[in-house]
Amino acid sequence: MKPDRIAIRYIMPALLLGALVLFLCSPVTPQQQPHPLPPAPPPPRYKPKPTPTPPPPSEEDIIRVSSNLVMVPVSVVDPQSQPVRGLQLPDFRLEEEGRHQQITEIGNPEQVPLDIALLFDISSSVGEKTVFSFQQTAAASFLRQVLKPIDRAAVFTIADEPHLLQPLAAAETAATKLLANPPPPKNIPTAFYDSVAMAAEYLSKETAERHRRVIVVISDGDDNFSTRVREASLAEYRASQNGQTTPASERLSLQNRHQQAVQEVERMIQRADITFYSINPGGPSIRLNQIAMRAQSGMAAMADVTGGAAFVPDTEKGLQPVFDQIGAELRGQYLLLYYSDSQGSSSQFRRILVTVPTHPEDRVRARQGYYPKGK
Repeated sequence: MKPDRIAIRYIMPALLLGALVLFLCSPVTPQQQPHPLPPAPPPPRYKPKPTPTPPPPSEEDIIRVSSNLVMVPVSVVDPQSQPVRGLQLPDFRLEEEGRHQQITEIGNPEQVPLDIALLFDISSSVGEKTVFSFQQTAAASFLRQVLKPIDRAAVFTIADEPHLLQPLAAAETAATKLLANPPPPKNIPTAFYDSVAMAAEYLSKETAERHRRVIVVISDGDDNFSTRVREASLAEYRASQNGQTTPASERLSLQNRHQQAVQEVERMIQRADITFYSINPGGPSIRLNQIAMRAQSGMAAMADVTGGAAFVPDTEKGLQPVFDQIGAELRGQYLLLYYSDSQGSSSQFRRILVTVPTHPEDRVRARQGYYPKGK
């Protein structure tokens, strides 16, 4: 083979390879731009609606949920009327409208604030039967012994009209104000029902819903001047002053007014979730008087429906032991909490029943029902 053909054979591939390298490394001119990407697909004809953000729960919704929680203060005493301590959740059984309810917790009374309204009768019906200063001392001692720093007490006087002597305050402030109250004048009528109603309304407005609310009354419960019975009582009094006998129909009408007044006050106490205690300083002699027994029965009814108690000490010296017993009960209460599953109307009174099946010999005191709130 000739030399020039050999050179061409080897040189030509090298030239072609060099030309290809130069072409690939040269910059791209505008005419050499790559093909553009295909256009984006058109938007969908119907856009999906975004999921709306749920609104925050309203205050009404919050109340509706929380209002199902019911707190029931319960006192358990043995046959000697001494508080029974150490019971546990399985010892209790609670029913609402005949349906068993699951008790979720037993609250500690030391951690639940106590708000007390102490009603002190200074009317003639009581002032003539007892030593006023002795009652003051016993009541002031009760407040100082029972109330803790987180607790408060208000003091009311019962006379011809209710009077708030001391708004809710610490034990020492309330006790000092009570002791400073001077002895009452004579011939003061008694507005017992109005005074209890005022105290119930006061506690309902001025205390937190989940505080323990208690009314303690020192009175014989006789009433002759509340708005519910005033006119009929005055008519009966005028007739007796004139030597006239009140017709049987009018006496019956006055008795019915007293019964209605007791029932109305009962409802007010129950709606305010109050436990009612009464101490009648009249002593055993009240059993000899029909009016006195009617008045005592009214206070006993208020105590029964709210889980409290009505006491009639035999003597003045028995007043302090009664205060001690009430104080022991309040310090040793069991606070049962449960969520009601009732679907009834919010205005409907719901009956509850608390028992201690494991200790059938003991006596249980708890409110007989409640009016639901916030539904």
